[in-house]
Amino acid sequence: MNLFEGMTQKDQDEFRRVCNKLMSTCFIVRKNETTKSDYYFILRMREVFEHYLDILGYTLEINEQYGVVQLVNRENYNHLNLKLYDSIILLILRILYDEKKRELSLSDVVVNLGDIQEKYLSLKIREKQIDKTTMNNALRLFRRYHLIELLDRDLMQEDARIVIYDSILMAVRVEDIKRVSDMIARYKKGGVPSDEEAAKNTSD
Repeated sequence: MNLFEGMTQKDQDEFRRVCNKLMSTCFIVRKNETTKSDYYFILRMREVFEHYLDILGYTLEINEQYGVVQLVNRENYNHLNLKLYDSIILLILRILYDEKKRELSLSDVVVNLGDIQEKYLSLKIREKQIDKTTMNNALRLFRRYHLIELLDRDLMQEDARIVIYDSILMAVRVEDIKRVSDMIARYKKGGVPSDEEAAKNTSD
């Protein structure tokens, strides 16, 4: 089967570009202005993407309600290995997303660094806040994977705003919340989970 049969040269070039982006970022989000056109291109070329990616061992998950495309490797390759605190911050973002959605019923969920630190302290993991370097690195990592967007450049200020995309629902599923919560509970009791364990408790 010729995957490109009937496709214009422009669409073929676009297909290659979007495939590479999808493989490097895992998520394509409709609400993200930099990936919005890619999202609609995938929908238009859905069968071609699904066939091509299936050959490579990937499943293309499209949730039109959330406006999110996720690439999942069926062989568990190419998973992102998160550090412990990356996993904790990602879990907090997921919790804040749920809380804001219930409270405000808004289409865009916006939090700030102060919200994240406050939630972290409420979990009583440690008495001190997450250090700024750890927080900064984690947020920039999640931005790369289109889970969040940073509205303010200065991440050293508590009022720095962050948009949490609907892709967080697919990156951290209900079963992941339970596993990471259990991991945090052990950590609070003095256990120190490895980065590998933290990675296993977060979806790619």
